[in-house]
Order: sequence, then C-alpha cells, then structure tokens
Amino acid sequence: MNQQISSPTLDTLFKRTLARQPDALALVDPLNKQRITGQTRKRLTYAQADRAITAIAAHFIESGLPANAVIAVQLPATVEFALTVLAAHRAGLVVLPLPLLWRQAELTSVLNRTAARAIVTCGKIDGVSYADIAMNAAAEAFSIRHVCGFGSDLPEGMASLDEAILHDLRPARAILQDGRKAALISFDVTSDGFRPVPRAHYSLIAGGLAMSLESDLAQGATIMSAFAPMSFAGLCASLVTWLLSGGTLVLHHPFDEEVLQTQFNDHACDTLIAPAPLALRLDERGLTERLPSLRNVLGLWRMPEQVASSVHWASHRATMTDVYLFGEAGLFSARRSADGTPAPIKPGPHSAPREAPGASIAGEILLTPKGTLALRGPMVPVAAYAPPPAGDGLIAPPQRDYVDTEYAARIDRVNGAINITAPPAGVMTVGGYRFLAQDLQEWSRRLGQGALLTALPDRLSGHRLAGRAQDNARARDALTELGLNPLMVEAFRDRGGAAAG
Repeated sequence: MNQQISSPTLDTLFKRTLARQPDALALVDPLNKQRITGQTRKRLTYAQADRAITAIAAHFIESGLPANAVIAVQLPATVEFALTVLAAHRAGLVVLPLPLLWRQAELTSVLNRTAARAIVTCGKIDGVSYADIAMNAAAEAFSIRHVCGFGSDLPEGMASLDEAILHDLRPARAILQDGRKAALISFDVTSDGFRPVPRAHYSLIAGGLAMSLESDLAQGATIMSAFAPMSFAGLCASLVTWLLSGGTLVLHHPFDEEVLQTQFNDHACDTLIAPAPLALRLDERGLTERLPSLRNVLGLWRMPEQVASSVHWASHRATMTDVYLFGEAGLFSARRSADGTPAPIKPGPHSAPREAPGASIAGEILLTPKGTLALRGPMVPVAAYAPPPAGDGLIAPPQRDYVDTEYAARIDRVNGAINITAPPAGVMTVGGYRFLAQDLQEWSRRLGQGALLTALPDRLSGHRLAGRAQDNARARDALTELGLNPLMVEAFRDRGGAAAG
C-alpha cells in the first residue's frame, strides 16, 4: 500500500537502505554478548533485520497496544535494542528509553508519569535480573498491560520477543510514517527536578545530522558505537547516525578495551563513537594506531564544560569531533582543529558542517541574560522546558523560543567564543546518570545517624560517589530497599575491611 510520507521517520530511513541493499550487513552484536545477556551473538543483514522488526511490531499490535501508546525500553547496546526501537516506531508507538542504571524507584515514577502501556527488557544483563526489575515496576505502575523480554528463563507473565521473531508475524494495521509524530520521551534532571522531554522523529534526525554532517560521516560507514543508547544523545549516536549513513552499526556494550579493539578490527570499522574522555584516553595510549581502519572519532561530552581544557587529539590518521551534550535538551558538534585542539564555539546559528558555505542550520547557541548557555533549533524541544506558571498558576510566564541549559557560560573578549564554565547548580552527574544534590542529602538522611553519602569531582564521569557508615552492608541493603540504583548502593562497598566506600 503506497502512502504519502510527510517527512521521514527512523523507519523510513531504514526502509530506504533496505530497498537499496537488502543483503548488506546492518547490525552486529557485541563480541561478548554471551557474557552480557547470555544470548547468542547476532549479525543481521538489512533484510534479516527487517523481518525481525516486522515480527516484533506485529507482536506489539496483536498484544493490543494502540497507536501512540508509550512503550518503555530498558536494553543494553545489543542488536535487540535497535530492533525494538524500530519495531515500536513501525507499530506507531512512542519509545520511553530507560537507562540501565535505573531501578525500581526511577522506573515506577516514569512509568506512572507517562502512562506507559508496556515494558521491554532482557532476562539478565551483566548478571542482574532485569526481568524481575521490570515485573516489580510493572506491578506498581497501573497503566502497564504488557511486559516483554529477550533471553531465556523469563518469569511467568513476561512475553518472549525471541519467540515473536520466530513466528514471523505481519502487522495487522498500517501506520502512516510522519516525522512530525512523537517518537521518544526521555527524562532529564534540571534544577526544577525530573522532567519528561517528548520528541518527534524529525527532532531525533536533526540530532543525528548535527553529529554526522559535522564529522563528515561517510555514506555506507561501518560505525562502532560504544556509548550507552538509552537517551536522546545515545539514540542519535547509534541508531540515527547509522540510519543516516546507510552502513553497518557494530555495537559495543561499554566498556572492554580488548573486546572493542578486536571487534573494531574484525569488521574494519572506520568510525568510533564513544564518550569523549574515554576516546582521548585511548588516543593518549596509542589505540588509534592499533585500529588501522579508524578514520573518524565522535567523542560525546556529558560534561561539556570540560571540552576547552581537554588534552589535544594526537592522532593524525583519524579526525576527532567533539559532541557537546546538554542533558536531554540538545547537543551540538564541532570538529577539532588540525592541531588537535577543540574548535572555538561562537554564539549564533551554527551550520552542519560548521563554517561550510551554504550548509543548513543545525541550531543556534546563545547566552541568556543570567549568563547561561541556551539552545534553539529543530532538535530542541522548547515546550518541554517551559518554566512553570508563577504564583497561583493564573499568570502565564513569558514564552521563550529557546531552552536554557543552565550551564554557566561567558563570552571570551579576545576571540568572541563562548566559554562554558560550570554545570547546572544543584545537579550531579555520575557518568550518564544525573540527579539532584538535594536527593543525595535525602538518601543520606534515610541511612540514619553517622552515615554520609557524598559526590566527589571526577574527571572522567563528572562525579563519583563515596559513602561512610557504621555498617556498610546494612547501608547497601537500605538503599536497595529504597529502589535506588547500583551507583548509590555501591558507594558503601567495603574496601579491605575499611568503613569508607
């Protein structure tokens, strides 16, 4: 059935490459997938991936999930992640990505706030039973009607998507592919708290274009993505860049250097997408010389205030592009200069590729009157970050056409570039996990007298957590019972019998 396409969706991009080269290699699992999830490693062509996507989409539809329903997804960087997201979109559903660090407390909150109708996860990930976590969260979220999983030994009541793929079903309803339709709801942490951020397909594609055009990502590229996919930036850095290139996506579950090097060379990857501090550390250790096919590195900065002071990119065989991330609000990219230093970031519109004559505008960077950096453009969901009504709620706040990232910034008087000087006040970042400083204090209070939980600065991950308690084992149990994630719990790990974690 031919349907008019208003603007492309992620599924549209996939089908374009499928029609052109159905037998080309599309998706490759991590080399150590058996250890991560207990499943057999997969290598799928576009035609094989399409059959799996179609079968999973049919399962979602036959399960009774209506169009535009929200489906939560908590998966590692494996082939199943890409298949599930594309299948959800093919079935007309909105994806709610759940970071792997989230446990019952966070899961229950976002499932209830989005009225999610289904959850998809794996039986086990790195030895942790995510199936049990999903089932427990579903029991507390009244909107959940379906819990689905990949892997063996799934609990009773959880539908197997591996079996759905084997049944090779066909969707019972046709979905109009329209890039303006909602595709994603992610959650950000700002000074105002936990904030849902909905996005349309075109917004995701804009984020991927900002990365791929600035880095000059080649058509048909073989991309290794070593960045956790369960966020706006994570989806753009894996799924969207792959779909835009029409090449091969090789997935790496962060992080194992030996596995990464072996798999990268096995598939002659030309592009590496990874956290920027990690990419720079590998460059200092000469890893790029051990990856002879490497030509392009995209380094993602969860702490964009650290870019200007970062070490120079040393490799002359591969280019480095810095990708500045601002939570779920948006991102922009800048390829490093020939000498390996970060490119100066000027306020105003920025094109993709940057400084290229006639290039399309990817977005705009500006300073707010209070000295913070703001973003606007096609990928920036302004309405999601609108300030709450003032006072009694009868007076609407003035409307803005930008999102204030809350990162402190100033203009350099010498070269006119923007210097990002500090992260948002009151927001902590541990790797990709963001939370409020006041929450840290509340968790510490619940542990009782004499317990201390604090965040210490860390160059690689922003902060690292440290805890002290009279009984570390009891503190870990208490935090687990609160439904908190392992970062919090392991702050109280024992080290050689010492009380400090």
